Amino acid sequence: MPRFFVDGPLAAGDTLPLPDDVVRHVHVLRLQAGEPVTLFNGAGGEYRAELTDIAKRTVLARIGEHIDREAEPPYRVTLAQGIAGGDKMDWLIEKSVELGVAAVAPLTAERGVVRLAGERAQKRQAHWQALVRAACEQCGRNRIPDVAPPRDLHAWLDQLPAAVDGELRLLLSPRADVDFASLPAAAPAAPVTLLIGPEGGCSAAEEAAIVGAGFAALSLGPRILRTETAGIAVLAAFAARWGGW
Repeated sequence: MPRFFVDGPLAAGDTLPLPDDVVRHVHVLRLQAGEPVTLFNGAGGEYRAELTDIAKRTVLARIGEHIDREAEPPYRVTLAQGIAGGDKMDWLIEKSVELGVAAVAPLTAERGVVRLAGERAQKRQAHWQALVRAACEQCGRNRIPDVAPPRDLHAWLDQLPAAVDGELRLLLSPRADVDFASLPAAAPAAPVTLLIGPEGGCSAAEEAAIVGAGFAALSLGPRILRTETAGIAVLAAFAARWGGW
């Protein structure tokens, strides 16, 4: 059944016009009046609905029952990701959503190849947030992960709140002193932040600042992964270890 995100209130029994991006999607899928769809707005759960009227520029849907269904893992991970070049960043954001990430913090770093500021940064953030919504529609999540505005690594570290009891802050690094097997066996109740450097990795000075902010350097073994692979690999390993599948 097609799933669509609606940024607004939903209530059983209402008939509402669907957003323009959903209208375009309905036409691409060649859906017809009377067909069932699923709607969600990120507030939790989802609604069964039926398309009642399809015109060139408008589509109406009658909302049915609310289904209290969630697809979230039993832990909350923020992926702090050095911004990757080309379409790599799009790919890893999409896949991290499929793997259950709760939030994404795009970071510019010393060895990064991408620099974003001003209007360009705002456009990229909006683009990435749209990718997140589309990934949630596809993978069945009813909670929308947040994509933060792109920030300089040091500025981002400076605004981090004090760590709460049990919080995990992890930096993937080839110079690590913690291996994956030493992480907690059960899903942590406190937040988890996973920091991945850009294509060239984090500099020694950046790693020192990150560790100074309470991060432990984490190793995945003898092979060095690309930036677009590293976070996805760790998120999949978290799911296997902490019951996220």
